[in-house]
Amino acid sequence: MTRLITPLSDPPAIRGIFRTDERARAAYAEGAGIYRIIPAAVALPVDAEDLATILQWARDHRVSVVPRGAGSAMGGGNVGSGVLLDLTTLGAGRLDVEPDRSVAVTGTAVPYKNLAHAAARHGLRLPPDPSSGRWATLGGMAATNAAGARSVRHGSVRPWVRAIELMTADGVPGWIRRSNNGAEERQEEPALPALMRFRKQVAPSIAVAAATIRTRFPHTRKNSAGYALDAYLDSGDVIDLIIGSEGTLGIITAIEWQLDRTPAHRAGIGVALAELDTLADIVLALRQLNASAIELLDRTFLDLVASTAESKDAARRIPAGAAGLLLVEFEHDDPTALRGVVGDAVRAVTPLAADVETALTEDEIAQLWALRHAASPILARLPEHRRSLQVIEDGCVPVPQLGRYVQAVRRAAATHGLEVVLFGHAGDGHLHANLLVDLSRGDWEGAVATLLEEVTAQVIRLGGTPAGEHGAGRLRAGLLQQLYGPEIISLFHAIKHAFDPNGTLNPGVLLPGRVEPIDQLKVGSRAVSLPDDIARELRHIEREGEYDRPRLSLADGNLRL
Repeated sequence: MTRLITPLSDPPAIRGIFRTDERARAAYAEGAGIYRIIPAAVALPVDAEDLATILQWARDHRVSVVPRGAGSAMGGGNVGSGVLLDLTTLGAGRLDVEPDRSVAVTGTAVPYKNLAHAAARHGLRLPPDPSSGRWATLGGMAATNAAGARSVRHGSVRPWVRAIELMTADGVPGWIRRSNNGAEERQEEPALPALMRFRKQVAPSIAVAAATIRTRFPHTRKNSAGYALDAYLDSGDVIDLIIGSEGTLGIITAIEWQLDRTPAHRAGIGVALAELDTLADIVLALRQLNASAIELLDRTFLDLVASTAESKDAARRIPAGAAGLLLVEFEHDDPTALRGVVGDAVRAVTPLAADVETALTEDEIAQLWALRHAASPILARLPEHRRSLQVIEDGCVPVPQLGRYVQAVRRAAATHGLEVVLFGHAGDGHLHANLLVDLSRGDWEGAVATLLEEVTAQVIRLGGTPAGEHGAGRLRAGLLQQLYGPEIISLFHAIKHAFDPNGTLNPGVLLPGRVEPIDQLKVGSRAVSLPDDIARELRHIEREGEYDRPRLSLADGNLRL
């Protein structure tokens, strides 16, 4: 275990929990990604006053703070060596839906699923629906600019956030609002010194660099790599820098959401692909028909499905030899119009597909999508010697480049003797590429590190981003210089300094620290040791997707029977 830092002998005086014992720290050493980093302490604030006390104490003692929701983010922004700030109880009961305005206000700790259920009672929804929505907190979704299967039609979280209540690194809270002219937002500036510093020190430089920003930011349908300077230029709203900032500019304590009316009907098609070379053409045809979801499962994944007992029935419906399967959804209020667009889709893709299957009832749709919902659980449950690692899992390219991207990933993986499975959001040009690594192989860590460099270079060469929806985190922080160039990275540092002058909040996330990306892993020869029972429970959480399980229960011995 790592040694404690000196200021922890004088912990902050809060009503919530602050622990430095070995078991509490071990329970928070892992999230959903590849890292295992033992924090120096764990803090659970019960309210905003507690949170302010912790942040002011951290600032005064030069101690870093690592904010965390459910811990389901992939990029490593939810683990670190400072004080782990568990936000899963902060505002957990705050969930107000205003159906007349199609608006909801939630606390940061509210899970997406709770908002989805509350909104559904009024025929409303929050369209970005990440696959982690059963446990992902809404604060974490805003902090990473999360997205999901329906982002091909509805976008990521960003356009659905109306306002954010933010507590800055100096412990000062305030609402930052989206507005056409910025007037509402500027009303809060006297109470938020961080905003005043930003306006004075950084905003003019962003305006000067506008042409560089427009040129260097990838023209992809999704991008969660770094501070969204392109979105800020479009809106003039600082909220667009806070969304996706991964806890490096402040702690999100509440969010006001714009909701959307849920369409009355949906239907889908399953498209078996003879080869992935036709993927981009099929996706572009489906997007012209306003599909609400276009998801890919490649052959490697389909073979895994066929070997899994709970998915064998679904796998039997896939034509033998298919290179992949596209799952497509359409939504409409008019059932006749919906059937018409499904027919149009079938006619559009049939010349390019090996087989097409329609799903017109809810049961048929559920059967079709069962394969997609099984993706992450199946990968998480692989045998211990064969682990799915999320290292190159978030690349996003312009849709016309999808075929070249798939070829580049597979070629690079084959060169290094690594297996890769591709699945996810083909409609956005955004495929999750998970490496299936044999941990008994002696040189796998070096091969993975080299592969990350090579695939990143290919993504950028194709006009893409290495982070479509999972954020830069620790994993990709060091790649952003290659993506954006020195002028934009300098602006990132300036934004960080304006909001967090002492570098208290999540150091090493989004802006690189001193640690290499493929280091401090949860597996491999250099993985730090944890108490055996806690290590087993953390692995169980990962395998079964139980990220909503309170981590301190592991520390206190409340384990599975």
